Amino acid sequence: MPSSVISSIDYENVHSRLTVTFTTGRVYEYYMVPAAVASAFKNAFSKGTFFNKRIRDKYVCREISKAG
Repeated sequence: MPSSVISSIDYENVHSRLTVTFTTGRVYEYYMVPAAVASAFKNAFSKGTFFNKRIRDKYVCREISKAG
């Protein structure tokens, strides 16, 4: 289902790195995210709810792009 908050999700298995692009244009990388969590996130009915419960404040992250 499309999300009103999250624009795209990308996962790099080799580095266990999850990249989340928000509809605001901000892009964050989350580190050491298990592949099962990334897969569940991609398949979640409500990506925003899943993100808030299972990813936000659970993994080290950094913003790699700010909205212009």
